[in-house]
Amino acid sequence: MIRPEFWNRKKVFITGHTGFKGSWLCHWLTHLGAEVYGYSLPAPSNPSLYEISGIGKLITSTEGDVRDGSQVLDALVQSDAEIVVHMAAQSLVRRSYKEPIETFTTNAIGTANVLNAIRQTPSVKAVVIVTSDKCYQNIEWVWGYRENDRLGGRDPYSASKACAEIVVSAFRNSFFEERKNDSVPAIASCRAGNVIGGGDWADDRLIPDILRSLLKNEPTLIRSPQATRPWQHVLEPLHGYLTLAERLFEVGHNYAEAWNFGPDEQSERTVGWIIDKIYELWSVDFDWVRDRNPGPAECTFLKLDSSKSKGRLGWRPKLDLPTALEWIVQWTRQYKDGADMREITLREIETYMALERKA
Repeated sequence: MIRPEFWNRKKVFITGHTGFKGSWLCHWLTHLGAEVYGYSLPAPSNPSLYEISGIGKLITSTEGDVRDGSQVLDALVQSDAEIVVHMAAQSLVRRSYKEPIETFTTNAIGTANVLNAIRQTPSVKAVVIVTSDKCYQNIEWVWGYRENDRLGGRDPYSASKACAEIVVSAFRNSFFEERKNDSVPAIASCRAGNVIGGGDWADDRLIPDILRSLLKNEPTLIRSPQATRPWQHVLEPLHGYLTLAERLFEVGHNYAEAWNFGPDEQSERTVGWIIDKIYELWSVDFDWVRDRNPGPAECTFLKLDSSKSKGRLGWRPKLDLPTALEWIVQWTRQYKDGADMREITLREIETYMALERKA
């Protein structure tokens, strides 16, 4: 269970804070009383959760690129942060085919720059590096990948995330082992994927594509309706990251390893099922359309085994998939109606925390 008293007045440095997941995390941490310092490029979409919810007014934000190691170091040192959550990334598979060098430099070299800056910042005690479920060598078997399964990737994005995991392991073993210095920070990596939620406006991602079309009252083009994914609301992995950060801070290197945060099996649904459910919730009177130009090949199935996170961290998903989709549709309708989106976002966080307390 996340403890508000732990986070109150903690200094937290977040890379990628203007992105979808980063913005949700900023809202959650400020709600808990943390002092948040963000480092990121400008918001990656228009609209963006970062802009429409006004979270930038409540944190200290630095505009910068993780590929600039000296700028990362300056921002981190100035923050005097105790906890670092590294989320900055080029996060789109299809974009990685168009921009492979940017993808590798952002996701692999950017991670190395953040870790190198941490080496030179004595205030840091706990570090969570966010990668992706796509870091695994995916052979599309029906059981979930465990943290010690083989890393790999058939596309630039997946391979770059495997590289990021190797970078984390190399830095941990070379510079952050407890036996080398009992004051070095504890560093863990986190793997999650197919994260959905209100306020995601990224290009080439299923839920944003559906919602953009519905806001325009137009049918959605769907690439691979038969592809199956394990879907999860954004608050689920963020809950895992925060829980892990608490353990790293208080217990230290016993938790400095890789962790999976994936949904339960009932959340494994096809793309076709997802769009049909959202269309039902939105009450549309037209059908979606099959895209005859699907683009580069993508995996059809990938799932995580989160047994370790459940057993050692006590982390478990709280939202079933129909509820997650209902929350997303409600969030988007309220955005369409001009509601205060910080208030709406915090309301979902508070509802989720209430579910966590009951669990």
